[in-house]
Amino acid sequence: MDQYRGNRVAVILPCYNEAPAVASVVAGFRAALPEAAVYVFDNASTDGTAEVARTAGARVITVTHRGKGNVVRRMFADVEADIYLMADGDGTYDPGAARAMIDALLDGGLDMVVGCRASEAGGDAYRPGHRAGNRTLTGTVSRIFGDGFTDMLSGYRALSRRYVKSFPALSKGFEIETELTIHALELRAPHGEVMTAYGARAAGTHSKLSTWGDGLRILGTILRLHMLERPMEFYLTLAFAGLLVSLGLGVPVIIEYLQTGLVPRFPTAIAAVGFMLGAAVCAACAIILDSVVTGRREAKRLVYLSIPAPRAR
Repeated sequence: MDQYRGNRVAVILPCYNEAPAVASVVAGFRAALPEAAVYVFDNASTDGTAEVARTAGARVITVTHRGKGNVVRRMFADVEADIYLMADGDGTYDPGAARAMIDALLDGGLDMVVGCRASEAGGDAYRPGHRAGNRTLTGTVSRIFGDGFTDMLSGYRALSRRYVKSFPALSKGFEIETELTIHALELRAPHGEVMTAYGARAAGTHSKLSTWGDGLRILGTILRLHMLERPMEFYLTLAFAGLLVSLGLGVPVIIEYLQTGLVPRFPTAIAAVGFMLGAAVCAACAIILDSVVTGRREAKRLVYLSIPAPRAR
């Protein structure tokens, strides 16, 4: 592997049934980054993607477990480089932006640079529905984990070795981009964005993304990571909600008891006590889990810091 500005660069392309497009994608990145090794991770395609990619000059590795998250986990584990450039194999991302993204990463001392998608003039590759969904999900992540990204779901990213090798990669499918983004925000890894052209898919290929199905899975991933990474905020919110419900149910019962000495609505009283106990349990979980997460975050940070950053030459 040759070096770009003193760093080994690997282009990593997850692919599933992209035979009509993968050869031109490989050729595009080989021309844009002749110093880089180009890897195609074929997700058990049935249309000959692996053979086409190998003929085009890529190093091909087959991943049998279906799902983009599974492929990314394997890519990060198997490829050794200083800088990783990840893109899709469908021809929608512009290889010409590769050097600008890597230069931004090196010059800014960053660990992640996201290629923010901009549809070509008059093009409809980046559909309005997908754009609106991306804005909604990106905004949700920004409100929970902090601002920092405008195109959270882009699959075009330049990544440092220390980011890649400290990333746990727990997702199985298209929610992997969400996990990549939240990991960077939680790690407080320096990151940036570069605008890139986003074109139409190559003829003969089709999107594997299910707008509603994958959108709901991504939303579920955000909520799951909110619970795992911000337990104090998550469980105290539940505790506060339980407290309000308990007071709403219990105060009238208490007032009635003080006035009459009777408790005629036992089910309501029992429900109020139940919600209050649930609120207390959630508050205890918030305190305990926050200490656990703090220790885990420190361990991840130490692993991150143990890996050298790319050299800017």
